[in-house]
Amino acid sequence: AILLPSLPSAAASSDAIHPFHIHVPKKELIDLRKRLAATRWPDKETVADQSQGAQLAKLRGLVQYWGTDYDWRKIEAKLNALPQFITNIDGTDIHFIHVRSRGKNALPLIISHGWPGSIIEQLKIIGPLTDPTA
Repeated sequence: AILLPSLPSAAASSDAIHPFHIHVPKKELIDLRKRLAATRWPDKETVADQSQGAQLAKLRGLVQYWGTDYDWRKIEAKLNALPQFITNIDGTDIHFIHVRSRGKNALPLIISHGWPGSIIEQLKIIGPLTDPTA
């Protein structure tokens, strides 16, 4: 999952479509890493399964990954290489990527995701769907 900053409101004109560019400010990334590093960990669970909730070792690994290993700028560059937009539908800001097919008679296709999914999960299918002969 990726954390997007607050999207600029498109509500001023409900049918307007605006270009979108993601850039998480460095200070926000620093703050996130500080808060992750300051996590107060509970004692290890007393069972070997997940009956007491998420296991401490897995949570520590996840926090380690997001706190030190995840390359935010790499994913920003990957997203910003694509034509992104934002619009407002029924009072909700919607972020989307619009890539046209290279095919002359290509069928339009809309792919969406829900929580806890992320647009990141869909990036790998854009190329094959928009340029299937490649």
